Amino acid sequence: MKNRLIAAGVLLPVLLLVALVAPKIVAAVVYGLLLAVGVHEVLYRTGLVTHFRLVFYSAAMAVTMSVWSCYGGQTAYGLLIVLVFLMLVFGEMMHDHVKVRFEMIAMCITAGCVVPYLLTGVVRILALSLGRYLVLIPFVVAFLSDTGAYIIGKRFGKHKLSPVVSPNKTMEGFLGGIVAAMVGMVLYTLILQLLQFRVNYFYALLYGFLGSIVGTFGDLCFSVIKRQSGLKDYGTIIPGHGGVMDRFDSMVMVAPLMEALLRILPVAV
Repeated sequence: MKNRLIAAGVLLPVLLLVALVAPKIVAAVVYGLLLAVGVHEVLYRTGLVTHFRLVFYSAAMAVTMSVWSCYGGQTAYGLLIVLVFLMLVFGEMMHDHVKVRFEMIAMCITAGCVVPYLLTGVVRILALSLGRYLVLIPFVVAFLSDTGAYIIGKRFGKHKLSPVVSPNKTMEGFLGGIVAAMVGMVLYTLILQLLQFRVNYFYALLYGFLGSIVGTFGDLCFSVIKRQSGLKDYGTIIPGHGGVMDRFDSMVMVAPLMEALLRILPVAV
């Protein structure tokens, strides 16, 4: 617990500085580099893909996806980026179809393309007209949901949520995470209102409610991968938390959901 708090105390100011102050392209590159580390964790550390060039292509794709999102995520350029990536990874399979199996290519596409696209919802939010004010919403929902679930689960948890996949998660913690995310979104929306934005508190509650649910699902999805690979954590880069994907697993689902909700049901205008 102590290491978790220390790491959070160091990472939170850095996160705020990058998201709120740094030029958007700098934020996109920093985020992309974190995604590249996450790709390495999911592919190489798990042992699912140990082919150097495939892992490199996938990590480079993650960085490129983040930069692409920073510049508006235009479809034509995105298609070209994906096309080049597919040609590279399938080219490796054609070069050595005995060692490079289609399952490895599918894993690279998932880890290097699909997951980064979902996670870079944060960067696409930053690229919106009010992006500087809205970009923290996915982090508020995901991190408060995780924190609420951890605290309530530790103190009151009795009923297992998914004993096989994640033995420490409980129904009580799950509900505590939902409440924490909803309260956090209401407080964040209140701050936006104090900054003279027109806000919708019902939407804020909806963001927190849905975000916490899908965030827990994302967490469990990546826990399954760890269990199948025999890992406790994806890495050790963040003391007390593990690897990048240990910290951002829930964001895989939360970030794109928040992006979609901000476009369909904007919480502030």
